[in-house]
Amino acid sequence: MAMDASCLTIPEKITSIPGKYADDVRRFQGIPGIERAANGRLWATWYGGGGGEGQENYIMLATSADDGLNWSDLKLVVDSPFRASEPGLWHDPQGRLWLMCNQYPKGLCGSNSTLWTIVASDSGCESPTWQPPRLVARESNCFNKPILLSDGTWFWPALSWCKSRPSTPLLSRDNGRTFVSGGAIIVPEGREFDEYSVVELRDGRLWVLSRTSRGMVESFSTDKGLTWTEARPGRIKHATSRHFLTRLRSGNLLLVKHGAIDQRIDRSRLMAFLSEDEGHTWSDGLLLDERKNVSYPDGVQAEDGTIYIIYDFERTGEKEILMARFAEDDVARGKPASDAALRLLVNKASGESRNKIK
Repeated sequence: MAMDASCLTIPEKITSIPGKYADDVRRFQGIPGIERAANGRLWATWYGGGGGEGQENYIMLATSADDGLNWSDLKLVVDSPFRASEPGLWHDPQGRLWLMCNQYPKGLCGSNSTLWTIVASDSGCESPTWQPPRLVARESNCFNKPILLSDGTWFWPALSWCKSRPSTPLLSRDNGRTFVSGGAIIVPEGREFDEYSVVELRDGRLWVLSRTSRGMVESFSTDKGLTWTEARPGRIKHATSRHFLTRLRSGNLLLVKHGAIDQRIDRSRLMAFLSEDEGHTWSDGLLLDERKNVSYPDGVQAEDGTIYIIYDFERTGEKEILMARFAEDDVARGKPASDAALRLLVNKASGESRNKIK
């Protein structure tokens, strides 16, 4: 089916923020992403607006110059006549900051979705220069972190929320000038919002962990994402929610999820785990936030090893975007050191909630 031309409306990037986007107006917000510039400046993105997930949603960006202790007012808003949501942030190997923006003309996640990017080359500045929005893919979206493969390919964990189409990653072999689709990741049972993350294992395989209605499933590729094994449940259990998986500078793997590795619980007890053997075994975990309704972690690691994890808390209640800052040793010990910081407030909206999100 051909895409409706009206669905290709370019989203608007707004740097002089009008009052309709103020914190005390928003009644809903969540699903954040985080990145760190080379000079230490942190960037956070999330979306909100309206009373829940719908056409009134827009994307926001704020920054911190003091390691997350204090955050700016909104520096950028991306809005659209349609639902603009599920943003992501990624610094590419050239140091450019990519803001991934997803647009949904028809409902929460229907057909005709589009993936747009807005790029800044000077993300160390408080007010960088953002390039015009660029259409990257149709009927696709992406907000989990891309990775750089060992052969130089950019692997973007793009996904489809239409059950009639499987999710396929986006691959770029020319530093983001063009993208092609990788192989389909087939989830035979319980497919629901294919929010997946990927790492490249030491043996060259790609390992994907993906959300389903039945918990976590895993899939592998031996050809850099061109073909995949059928996704199946593994040892890692998880809520029906997003997780965060990455390779640290030490070579170890970091996983942030709800509850213990072999436990499927609700969206509470957000924990960080460390694996020194490519995901075969994991540490006991570092508790980041024990409360209910904490969810959707994203993260980044600084050159000095500091780990930053961002997540949301009560999207229509407290409406908070929060950050944890800690070291790899804290995860290994299962206890934060004195210089670690948990529950740092990135942003809090205070608009009156009129309905709840389940």
